Amino acid sequence: MSIKFHLPNFLDRYNSMINLCLADMIKRNPELFYDGIEIGSVFDSFPVKWNGGRIVAGYMEKGMLDQTVLQIVGRFNSFGIPCRYTFTNPVLKEEDLDDYHGNRILALTDNGMNEAIVFSPLLEEHIRKTHPDMPLTSSTCKQIRDFDELCAELGKDYKYVVLDYNFNNKFDILEKLPHKEKCEILINAVCADNCPRRGEHYRFIGEFQRENCNPQMMESIKSGWAKIPEWNCPHMKNTAFTRRKSANHLTVENLYNKYVPMGFTNFKIEGRGNNCVDLVEQYVYFMAKPEYRDVVRYSLLLPVFSSMGSGRRV
Repeated sequence: MSIKFHLPNFLDRYNSMINLCLADMIKRNPELFYDGIEIGSVFDSFPVKWNGGRIVAGYMEKGMLDQTVLQIVGRFNSFGIPCRYTFTNPVLKEEDLDDYHGNRILALTDNGMNEAIVFSPLLEEHIRKTHPDMPLTSSTCKQIRDFDELCAELGKDYKYVVLDYNFNNKFDILEKLPHKEKCEILINAVCADNCPRRGEHYRFIGEFQRENCNPQMMESIKSGWAKIPEWNCPHMKNTAFTRRKSANHLTVENLYNKYVPMGFTNFKIEGRGNNCVDLVEQYVYFMAKPEYRDVVRYSLLLPVFSSMGSGRRV
């Protein structure tokens, strides 16, 4: 049985390096990992108006966009891994559908492998019209909490539906869901249980993306004067270990001994913007066999710290 993990980060230099190294390790040394492990996709976004979920600040010069996008996406595609764009901005307007960068990225990488995660009905309709063969995933940002509404969502033309994390560990409800093969479980949510500000946070991020993906923002970043707004929430600083105290956290035992036998085989590890050490800790916990976690952790982090210069002798 194939068990797919959907991982964060193709844009960040170090975290993307970790993801590529992990893909290579799974291919070369599958004995280090639980049986059937695969990387189902790597999700992230270039700095475009359509991005949502996490702030991705900046602007891509049109003259460099093609080369940059094809180079980054091509690395993952060469491993057979789709790049999945987090086009989940909830506050998009009609005029945003003409965004050059978002449309160009889709045009460059609509190769039968890459995908998009969607929230806005406007953008979803636009992508279905302009790129009808691109697989779409329904975002957890929709916060679908009603069982019947979720069942209806699973019946739509989505490759996957990322469940609201508040369904986690509610096995009596999960057992009744149809199309379990289309369900994607967010296994390490940073947000608090039943967070009342979650939707407001997504809108906060979306407004920033709409207003700041322009040349002025890029110049501010280069000059060091960029002011990226911070969302005031203590949970944003949760680590791989504090997340495990959440009622919505999946234990590795439940993942393989309950979820997989029930028919759930797609799992999302969130962590865009996390530091590489925290991200690796979550990878080894969920994917590496316990007796090999130290080996996998070391093998994933060594190339990163070596590239930073930490691997030099002094």
